[in-house]
Amino acid sequence: MSKRVAIQGIKGSYHHGVAQAYFGNEIDVHECMSFQELVHSLENKKSTDAVMAIENSIAGSIIPNYAYIDEHDLTICGEYFQPIHHCLMALGNQEISDIKEVYSHPMALLQCKDFFRKHSHIKLVEDADTADVAKRIQEQKLRGIAAVAGETAAKIYDLEILAKNIQTIKTNSTRFFILNTDESSGLDSKEINKASLKFLTDHKRGSLATVLNVMSDCRLNLTKIQSLPVIDMPWKYSFFVDVTFDKYEEYQKAISILKIMALELKILGEYKNQNG
Repeated sequence: MSKRVAIQGIKGSYHHGVAQAYFGNEIDVHECMSFQELVHSLENKKSTDAVMAIENSIAGSIIPNYAYIDEHDLTICGEYFQPIHHCLMALGNQEISDIKEVYSHPMALLQCKDFFRKHSHIKLVEDADTADVAKRIQEQKLRGIAAVAGETAAKIYDLEILAKNIQTIKTNSTRFFILNTDESSGLDSKEINKASLKFLTDHKRGSLATVLNVMSDCRLNLTKIQSLPVIDMPWKYSFFVDVTFDKYEEYQKAISILKIMALELKILGEYKNQNG
């Protein structure tokens, strides 16, 4: 079966760019207007793989996506760090002073808040997808309306860029997970040097520290930790962590110990560290 990759958004979105960078330009994409739809695309075999944003260097984690991955037993088979360069775009022959409203994904608007403070006449409106707004502006010939999206969207939907790199922090980057419904990444253990795990601990003093000490003793480097409340267990939390390691054998040793020590341990994915 050839690759069909589910993306959140449409062609020209950042998800689309990551899908092409990871799988190649000739892939078939399934456009999904929500992360929930993206998950269902994988589960219902409408796609073989998916690209899902998981955290941004400015705005932080997209917490509901951790729950989607866990609850639907998706496998993280890779990651991709995408530099984000937001542009303000609109139909031609307009200045920023002509723009009354800007539509974009809430994450994109949040990442550009300093730019829009300088243009207080503009009303900001949250929308489902960056590129979809650009497409709508072109199709409906909307004047006085602009989108915040990547430069590729401006090219695809023939819009004029009014301002480039309007994100507050110029080194803005988003981390994406590559997902499928297989039980492994398909990589040889020699290639694997990063893993995403979920675990629960006893609700008593030192229980989390004990787990983290096991990771340290087995020479695992903790690069990310995120807690989420356990829905049916008030005031109990599950922890989602990313670890990197030099030797797969040391990682396996840690896993064998954690299976005994943690109340619950789940491997969400084993893959290659893109930053390694």
